[in-house]
Amino acid sequence: MTDKYLKLEHFLRDLPPSQNEVTLSFEQVERIIGNTLPPSAYKYQAWWANSRGSHVEAEAWLNAGWRVETVNLREKWVRFVRAG
Repeated sequence: MTDKYLKLEHFLRDLPPSQNEVTLSFEQVERIIGNTLPPSAYKYQAWWANSRGSHVEAEAWLNAGWRVETVNLREKWVRFVRAG
């Protein structure tokens, strides 16, 4: 995983254990990572897939114990839920 998404991993890991979901706008995600998301994040659901390996960004939320539940490309938000 690149350092670009490490801040997202830390953000999700630091959420209270009682919080089982969080919805973030793409703009909020960009503020968290301190960088812009690639154009593919705005165009393709697959960018938000919960798969390791080819999706370095997914390592951030999966390593933190979260997974993407829903992505709304039109409204530009993503909902993460705790895995397991």
